[in-house]
Amino acid sequence: MLVLANGFTESINQFLFGTGLLEWCGVFTGILCVWLAAKNNIWNWPIACVSVIIYIFIFFEGKLYADAGLQVYFLFMNLYGWYFWSKHRNNPTQERPILNITKKEILLSIAGIILFTVALGFTLFKKTDASFPFIDSFCTACSLVAQVFLARKVLQNWLIWVFVDIIYVGVYFSKDLYATGLMYLLYIGIATMGYIDWRKIYREQKN
Repeated sequence: MLVLANGFTESINQFLFGTGLLEWCGVFTGILCVWLAAKNNIWNWPIACVSVIIYIFIFFEGKLYADAGLQVYFLFMNLYGWYFWSKHRNNPTQERPILNITKKEILLSIAGIILFTVALGFTLFKKTDASFPFIDSFCTACSLVAQVFLARKVLQNWLIWVFVDIIYVGVYFSKDLYATGLMYLLYIGIATMGYIDWRKIYREQKN
C-alpha cells in the first residue's frame, strides 16, 4: 500500500510541477476552443489556431511526429473552418446548417483512414524513432477526417472525436503528458455534449 501511495504521490507531483507553462497554455486554449465549437460558436477557430501552434512544438519534442504534423494540418483547417462558418455572417439570422453524414462519406472516410494509417505507420516505423507509429498514425487519420467534418458542420464529427480522444488519453499519459492527457479526457465529455447539442439543432432544422 505504501508503494502505491508513493507512486500516486509521484504522479500528482509530476502532473502539477512537471507540466511546463507552454503545455498549460496549450491545454487552456485547447479546452476553450473545443467547448466553443461544441456550442456552435465561431470564435472556436481563432483560439484553435493558437492551440495547435503550441502543440506543434510539444508533440515534436515528445517524438509524436504524426501528431505534430497533424497540428500543421489543423492550423490550415482551422483557418478554412473560420472562413466557412463566416460566409453568412453578414446575415445574422442565417447560419451554416448542420449536416448529416452520407453513406459515401462513411465509405470514403474508412478507406482513407486505413490507407493513411498503413502508409504513415510504416514510414514512421522504418524511418524515424517515433513512439507508437501505428497508433499515432491511426489517431492522426481519424482526426484528419473528424476535422474536415467539423469544418463542414457534419454532425457525426463529434462521434469520431469521442472515439479518437479515448485512445489519445492513453497515449499521452504513457508519454508523461499528464495535463494533455487530462485535457483529452475532458474532450471526451465536451465532444459528447457537442454531439447532443448539434443533434438537437439538426432536428430543429428539419422541422
